[in-house]
Amino acid sequence: MTDALSLIDDWGPEKIVVVSHRRTGMKGVLVIDNTARGIGKGGTRMSPTVSVGEVARLARVMTWKWAGVDLFYGGAKAGIVADPASPDKEAILRAFARALSNEVPRAYVMGLDMGLTENDAAIVQDELGDRGAAVGTPGHLGGVAYDELGVTGYGVAEAADAAAQHLRLPLGGARVAIQGFGAVGHAAAGRFAELGATVVAVSTARGALHNPSGLDVPTLRAAREEHGDDFVTRHHQGIAVPSGQELTVDCDILVPAALQDVIDETTAHQIKAKLVVEGANLPTSPRAQSILAERGISLLPDFVANAGGVVAAAFAMDARYSGFRPETSTIFETISERLRTNAVTVLEEAERRATTPHIAGRGLAEERVRAAMRSKGRIGP
Repeated sequence: MTDALSLIDDWGPEKIVVVSHRRTGMKGVLVIDNTARGIGKGGTRMSPTVSVGEVARLARVMTWKWAGVDLFYGGAKAGIVADPASPDKEAILRAFARALSNEVPRAYVMGLDMGLTENDAAIVQDELGDRGAAVGTPGHLGGVAYDELGVTGYGVAEAADAAAQHLRLPLGGARVAIQGFGAVGHAAAGRFAELGATVVAVSTARGALHNPSGLDVPTLRAAREEHGDDFVTRHHQGIAVPSGQELTVDCDILVPAALQDVIDETTAHQIKAKLVVEGANLPTSPRAQSILAERGISLLPDFVANAGGVVAAAFAMDARYSGFRPETSTIFETISERLRTNAVTVLEEAERRATTPHIAGRGLAEERVRAAMRSKGRIGP
């Protein structure tokens, strides 16, 4: 069991709130990591394996992600220990929202992460009677529907394109393997195809598909839309491969866009891609990052590559109490501009400092957070 006090360092967390509700069986945690640059903002996930340590790690990623795209919110994250397929999901979610009513939305605004949907964000707003309590609600309620729009996956592909151009690896015709075909992976696959890349592998929780000649992305996306993620691999058995193999297929660009901690020291030695773009949060261990660098494989960090969601969330934060819906075209244009610029900036900084992009990118984000902490008197001059 994680000792919450052992998680504290020079950056945070500022607050860890653990909540429970006996009747529904709800158990959950909120971690507000650092609010020097603004109110705590980050998604809420629901999974049977949620832990304090996991949520704290993700809250720290949000601190760097907001600072990395230079938007003025603070790092935070929340988690609910429950199965999102449970028939009691709504009751558990409502109990969680009520338990955090002292923090939401004054100190933390809920968003969407693994296991939660746009309707769940609407339920949080309804439970607390406050449109400002959550973002990511359906478009018909005036929200920015991240999953429906595919903003995170779109940003991953845009950042990958900029990184590939910087590395003189043209995206047109490049072979791309994507771990995951959920909210992030399927949107990334669609945008990669639009940019001229060839998607050779995708995966779901049930398995993976690999075709060296390229997958039919529009058909796979349509199948997912109609039947769900699992259908994609169950009904394309001719090109099915074991789960995990999508990480090591022959490709130019690898996008881990599903789970954290999937690229470890062993996997890092087997990767054949020239560029790894982290679509998921924390998919690559620190040791694996070093191994990839030693092997000459470029790595674009999660807090740069998958920041499309936070850019969209910033628009949603501004619109919480507005009667006007943010313009979708403006959201996509801003995501493209910010993520392309940041991708190149981080890679150039890593080259200048002869270090990994993770260390270089975090250094840039740390400078911004440190400046805010200093201005507010939270640290000395």
